[in-house]
Amino acid sequence: MGSTSIGYQSGISARFDDRNLNLRSDATFSSLPCKVDFSRKSFFSPTTSTHNKVCSNRARVCSLPNTDEKLETPILDSIETPSQLKNLTVKELKVLADEIRTELLSVLWKTRRSVKPSLAAIELTLALHYVFRAPVDKILWDAVEQTYAHKVLTRRWSSIPSRQNNGVSSVTSRLESEYDSFGTGHGCNSISAGLGLAVARDIKGKRDRVVAVIDSVTITAGQAYEAMSNAGYLDSNMIVILNDNRHSLHPNMADGSKASISALSSFMSKIQSSQIFRKFRELAKAMTKKIGKGMYEWAAKVDEYARGMVGPTGSTLFEELGLYYIGPVDGHNIEDLVCVLREVASLDSMGPVLVHVITEERRDAETANIVVKDRRTYSDCFAEALVKEAEKDRDIVVVHAGIEMDPSLVTFQERFPDRFFNVGMAEQHAVTFSAGLSSGGLKPFCIIPSAFLQRAYDQVVHDVDRQRKAVRFVITSAGLVGSDGPVQCGAFDIAFMSCLPNMIAMAPANEDELVNMVATAANVTDRPVCFRFPRGAIVNKNYLVPIGLPIEIGRGRVLLEGQDVALLGYGAMVQNCLNAHSLLSKLGLNVTVADARFCKPLDIKLVRDLCQNHKFLITVEEGCVGGFGSHVAQFIALDGQLDGKIKWRPIVLPDGYIEEASPNEQLALAGLTGHHIAATALSLLGRTREALLLMS
Repeated sequence: MGSTSIGYQSGISARFDDRNLNLRSDATFSSLPCKVDFSRKSFFSPTTSTHNKVCSNRARVCSLPNTDEKLETPILDSIETPSQLKNLTVKELKVLADEIRTELLSVLWKTRRSVKPSLAAIELTLALHYVFRAPVDKILWDAVEQTYAHKVLTRRWSSIPSRQNNGVSSVTSRLESEYDSFGTGHGCNSISAGLGLAVARDIKGKRDRVVAVIDSVTITAGQAYEAMSNAGYLDSNMIVILNDNRHSLHPNMADGSKASISALSSFMSKIQSSQIFRKFRELAKAMTKKIGKGMYEWAAKVDEYARGMVGPTGSTLFEELGLYYIGPVDGHNIEDLVCVLREVASLDSMGPVLVHVITEERRDAETANIVVKDRRTYSDCFAEALVKEAEKDRDIVVVHAGIEMDPSLVTFQERFPDRFFNVGMAEQHAVTFSAGLSSGGLKPFCIIPSAFLQRAYDQVVHDVDRQRKAVRFVITSAGLVGSDGPVQCGAFDIAFMSCLPNMIAMAPANEDELVNMVATAANVTDRPVCFRFPRGAIVNKNYLVPIGLPIEIGRGRVLLEGQDVALLGYGAMVQNCLNAHSLLSKLGLNVTVADARFCKPLDIKLVRDLCQNHKFLITVEEGCVGGFGSHVAQFIALDGQLDGKIKWRPIVLPDGYIEEASPNEQLALAGLTGHHIAATALSLLGRTREALLLMS
């Protein structure tokens, strides 16, 4: 049987032959034909790639990440800009992928984070930078965890190991590099932002390409589908890469049917992305429109049915939203990735396209997941306390939302699988779902990290607070979050939750108070309640969780009696107030320390007593302006306390975003350490020199 070649404008050719054609390992992609083999054997056998052959070597590298030995990366060291990738051969690109993988493991293990998402996205990152001309072409990343290979190629790697002290940000940032077309946040924003860039390009008459990369976790958020629907309507040229790393919220789904990669799927992806096929499809659509509406609709149904039969389950959903679906494509096969992406990029008028890329995190050693937990945290205590409450009360259920679930919640999930609901990145749904559970007579604990609760505020207001639904909001990662910087910093929840008319807002000073607040929340049945706690370790390392005792709503407590100065702390900052007390005691000062417990309703009796028995009142909170201190100020102003002898000073987070640093460094930058609190007290007492010495 002979062979036929069809030339494309991009210089890539499709060859139809009855035999397998091998690629030269030293060929560059500028001379590389995009081949499609029609032999029956290749259609139904799994594809293989050099990636599979080096997996065993990678596993050996992955198993020993914590080495100080300098690993050789000659090709990576020679790359100054991503455009230099275009000069590499196929073999060199594959070697470069392994060098980047080795480099990621040798450095990121120190951060005690999972590096699997970035390891799985290396070949995709190389293909994107090979085909497109960043920064002229815009590449947007949706998930922070997938961007490290991108940062390696854009020469920011030397500052990443610390990720602190004015080093490279853990997220993509336009202020940091021209290669970051848009900043990453909490995920699911890449398609919306990419569509905005595409429309702006069209209005300005430019011709750059826009590529939005989103993964199988962040695409579960509603904004992604809103963006795809709008993209289909506007029909602007843009490319959406669905990096399907096969994550699932439900283990039984993860083990079920998935989009598989075979020579047949690879062949169909190349056909779908080819200019010949696309132009033929557009011509057929135009002809059926001229024939008549009935013929056009019939042809559209046939097209959808045929593509649905070839594509994986659910692929027609993207077509219904208006995106042309291509895939699935092997995300570890550089040849296939480049072939498909070059064909898609070569079309001047294509509308929105979605390329479905399959990546496997488990291709790299399991030890690449190097999250280490060597201490008991507030989350651990909360989970144990909630289990104890759930054992007593069968109406208690848990709804969790966010990018990933805290490992401590596994205890509850395993103990009560029918009463645990993990909805992923669907915070809005989580809140209203919890309101529905409450309406049905259950007691939902809605667990959402502070920064992610911001995404569901409208539902908190109208579906919960306005209707007085007894939803118990558990706000995790409250306050400063160290190396996660401003993206996951919980700075605003005190302000935006305590301003709601029906909300009870409280925060524990330590693990004992946390356990009691879990019991308190379980007992509240006539209104919503929220409590926040930080990400860090608990005060008592050997703490054993007792049975919680409900706290009287709106009742604070005095921890240490003193005079002249009263330190009124909220939440975890009570511990820093106690540290300040110790520092001041060494200087001969005896100050009062009080634990507010509640921001709303405020313990007005406690606040009034502090004002009447002291000269100075200092409120301390790990939150923004407008939070706990503002509630205290509102009360003491209306109560006439500010008309007397009392002087009030608030200590809050600064009006800005605190970048990545260690937790202690962030507290110092924010002015929230025990030394800062003590220095504030000394300054109020006129002992300025001692305050300066304390800070030095």
